[in-house]
Amino acid sequence: MPLKDLPPDAQPREKLLARGPAALADAELLAIVLRTGMAGKGVLQLAQELLAPPHQGGFGGIAGLLHADAAQLAGTRGLGPAKRAELLAVLELSRRALAQQLAERAVFDSPQAVRDYLQLHLAARSHEVFAVLLLDSQHRLIAMEELFRGTLTQTSVYPREVVLRALHHQAAAVVLAHNHPSGSVQPSRADEALTQTLKSALALVDVRVLDHVIVAPGASLSMAEQGLV
Repeated sequence: MPLKDLPPDAQPREKLLARGPAALADAELLAIVLRTGMAGKGVLQLAQELLAPPHQGGFGGIAGLLHADAAQLAGTRGLGPAKRAELLAVLELSRRALAQQLAERAVFDSPQAVRDYLQLHLAARSHEVFAVLLLDSQHRLIAMEELFRGTLTQTSVYPREVVLRALHHQAAAVVLAHNHPSGSVQPSRADEALTQTLKSALALVDVRVLDHVIVAPGASLSMAEQGLV
């Protein structure tokens, strides 16, 4: 059914203004961003199809859609250049909002914001990425740097490079992070060994390792909370 044929209080935009965004389903929120459908398909139906599970031709929900890269979006019928640009802009605005929050307060004043920030950056990658959140003496975010890609082991992540980036930013502390494309966030023995290697290397230049966060789509784990840092 076209949106114009829905009762006014059931139309996504009017419903949001009247009841707030939390009252809307994912497809309704996405329909507001997309604004229009395509020939023979209303915007709400388009939104529902985009959020469908991958085996049904969709992206697997909001997280899957917003983490899709430009090439994946370009191959999707119904997403022209304008819609693709809007979706990519939404994701980038989310990243920047969380980065601003982490730059203005100590990261452990808002641990969920740290996890959300890392989710937006790393969770949907198809390959492993190792990143470092570089923090000042008040544990506020200075920068995030992606340093290594591929299978992460003690031999593929070079402590010297991590130390050099910490010194470059005059960081007082760091949060280590990487993703598990497999979907599991349980740390491996290699993850534990790597954490201790980097912790020892950074201690030589008086930089503390506060945590090592592992993320996967829809999940994250703090190794510090597990007593592994």
